[in-house]
Amino acid sequence: MNASFYSGARGMMTEQDKLNVISNNIANVNTVGYKSKSSVFMDLMYYNMHSQDRVTTGTGVRMQHTNTDFSSNGVTGAAEGGFNFAILDQDGFFMLRNQVTNEITYTRAGNFSVSLHNDGYFYLLSDAQKYVLDGNGNPIRYINGELTGRPGVFSFANTNGMESVGSTEFSPVPKNGNPIRVDGANVLDGYLELSNTDMAQEISDTVVASRAYTYALKMVQTSDEIEQTVNGLRS
Repeated sequence: MNASFYSGARGMMTEQDKLNVISNNIANVNTVGYKSKSSVFMDLMYYNMHSQDRVTTGTGVRMQHTNTDFSSNGVTGAAEGGFNFAILDQDGFFMLRNQVTNEITYTRAGNFSVSLHNDGYFYLLSDAQKYVLDGNGNPIRYINGELTGRPGVFSFANTNGMESVGSTEFSPVPKNGNPIRVDGANVLDGYLELSNTDMAQEISDTVVASRAYTYALKMVQTSDEIEQTVNGLRS
């Protein structure tokens, strides 16, 4: 009885995790450069039942990690302001540097702005107020009404497993390799990349996950009722 109860409870937790991922995708449907996530699950431990045919039973699943869909959903029309950029190539990221920690992250969101730094210079900054770097990895200044360079574009041998930093930034892991500068990248000025969230798919996934959650909840309730009945017979 405990096995069915805990399997049902684990199912509820798993579907809630999945719903959280879906909710985050929906919440970022209008976020510039957002890349949607999907849940990846793994089986929990199986064990042998006491039977001659060695039947095994599982103990449920749990969410192992999320995968990021780096595909592009196109670009918007001309955006307001003069510091918006969109990478038209499927691969490639803008490189950012944290002003305080110097941590390097990467993004597809090109909604940049210019701001005065305490050294007296204006710099091109990301929406999170991080330096936007050129192809040589240097911060881009704004002097006499012009940028001193263009945002560099960098790619990786593969993007599997890149860690999300906030809504639209990513940090590479060792298996991604070193960043590769993309010379001659197709970057469009005055445009922005859309979120690639597919609302129709997210709504469909919400319905499926909600039903699965309901079934798991019913399993927990039924297991509890049976347990109470058995305990009543013993008394």
